[in-house]
Amino acid sequence: MQTETVRSTLSMMGMFQDADLFMKALVLGLLFTSVWCWAIIFDKVRLFKRLRAGMRAFEAKFWEGGSLDVLYNSVSKSVKDPLSAVFVAAIAEIKKSLGERKKAGIKIEERVEKMMQLAIDKQVEKMETHMVFLASTGSVAPLLGLFGTVWGIMDSFNAIGLTQSINIAAVAPGVAAALFTTAVGLMAAIPAVIAYNKLQNDIDRMAQQMDAFAGELGGILARQIDKTGDE
Repeated sequence: MQTETVRSTLSMMGMFQDADLFMKALVLGLLFTSVWCWAIIFDKVRLFKRLRAGMRAFEAKFWEGGSLDVLYNSVSKSVKDPLSAVFVAAIAEIKKSLGERKKAGIKIEERVEKMMQLAIDKQVEKMETHMVFLASTGSVAPLLGLFGTVWGIMDSFNAIGLTQSINIAAVAPGVAAALFTTAVGLMAAIPAVIAYNKLQNDIDRMAQQMDAFAGELGGILARQIDKTGDE
């Protein structure tokens, strides 16, 4: 009979039911954190897949060699990827600044470069939304699980003191709850850490691609601006 009781205690539901209110709140908090992390992960995976596809499509159009004005008119109405955002920011600044070129010796190239960098920073900031939550979960969840472990062991020692016995029935609930909390903490932390590293690497690669594109676009626009000035 005692063996059956212990087995029931060691089940997932049994460990949760035997835990005190603090442990239950901690476990539920960690479970909610894990669910939220997975929601962020799936959302980022879909988003980055869409952004990479949009960047490839835009690059193909850009390097076809058509008119930049025509391309600007087609993508400025609906910017769907980071490269388009950089391109639109650059062309918009040129259109805005050409009339001011002769005033105070203004350098359009510097303003265009600044606007492209601002566009890059803005796109990276958008992609990094909720990434802090993944990083925080990866570092904090194991500590919360460890705290739950300590709490459960303390509960077990308290049970031993009350019953004046160290039999398995007295200590099993506290120890089981402690190990359960540790497992839940790791269940939240491990996917968060792996996903954060992968997603951050994707962000860095797209940022590098935007920087490279901005450099190439800046060179093309500088040559066109010089020709316009010569005329």
